[in-house]
Amino acid sequence: MDAAFREEWGRIVATLIRLTGDWDLAEECAQDAFTRAVSKWDADGVPRNPGAWLTTAARNRAVDRLRRAASEAARLQAAALLADPNPPREDEAVPDDRLKLIFTCCHPALPLDARVALTLRTLAGLTTTEIARAFLTAEPTMAQRLVRAKRKIRNAAIPYRVPEAHLLPERLAGVLAVLYLMFNEGYTAGRENLADEAIRLTRVLTDLMPDEPEARGLLALMLLQHSRRATRTDASGDLVTLGAQDRARWDHDLITEGVRVLARSPGRGPYRLQAAIAACHATAPHAADTDWPQIAALYAELARLTPSPIIELNRAVAIAEAEGPAAGLALLDTLAEAPSLSAYHLLPATRAELLTRLGRTTEAAAAYHVALSQAPTDAERRFLTTRLAALP
Repeated sequence: MDAAFREEWGRIVATLIRLTGDWDLAEECAQDAFTRAVSKWDADGVPRNPGAWLTTAARNRAVDRLRRAASEAARLQAAALLADPNPPREDEAVPDDRLKLIFTCCHPALPLDARVALTLRTLAGLTTTEIARAFLTAEPTMAQRLVRAKRKIRNAAIPYRVPEAHLLPERLAGVLAVLYLMFNEGYTAGRENLADEAIRLTRVLTDLMPDEPEARGLLALMLLQHSRRATRTDASGDLVTLGAQDRARWDHDLITEGVRVLARSPGRGPYRLQAAIAACHATAPHAADTDWPQIAALYAELARLTPSPIIELNRAVAIAEAEGPAAGLALLDTLAEAPSLSAYHLLPATRAELLTRLGRTTEAAAAYHVALSQAPTDAERRFLTTRLAALP
């Protein structure tokens, strides 16, 4: 069922949205189909084509609901379209079905953050909690953002269809953000299938739009980060810091490919700069060989291009390594009032690490306690608990 959900959720929801224009109805009918499948497949076995079974169940459910509620000609027409087993095909400007859906969902009439959040919810199947975490936003806030986006689509009658080839560039920023957040959720949560799918789609995208350097920059970034996936946790599932990872176990084929793709990506866009930072880490033979001054300079350039408290937090870490913990802590302290970091556990966790290195253990312990209260996963809580217990 998990595999069927990953493969079919976005496709089913997108089909129903295209035919009905009703995002809530599409999600509810897709959910009904998966719920029905749980009991039906347990009793009768998994059908030969699970995707076709789920699509038919969801379409039938939508037809039933539209017919019962039909008081308008448009709803009757939508029910008729759903009942057609061979609906007209969309434009073929995008060669991959899932990438096509992402381009379709990233409509420029919506604000960028709303289109990205809605696409992650609708097509990638991420929960509102996961999306809120990716945006460093409270879950109720993200839920409201999704509701407003759907309402705008409905009220403005924004069409849900695959854009023509000449319209793809205006949707690229949203598509890149969706792919990166898909990858990041898969990478950080240990959902390798999601990360692998994001990489596959980005490869398709670079073939589709070979002159877009940021698409290549994003691919390089994903490859370089993914090269470390096997060493991010130990056999017990506990986190292993970058400096303590066994570099011999990194995937050096992915590193070689990532560096090669990066070298072919001109310009200094945000994804390319992040890929250059990842390359500094991936190509250092030992942790002590890491070029921290170069990483700090790249973060400074990235911060000028896309100002963000998260980038400043990462820059503080790089400055601490290049110039000493006091210099990094000075920058961290300027971020204390940033609203987007008020519940972000890595801010107090990083502060605790730097305070520890400065011998200010009482303050470090207090910062670790704050980080523990905000950490979102058991693995991170175990890691912080171990660091707290190790204080002198």
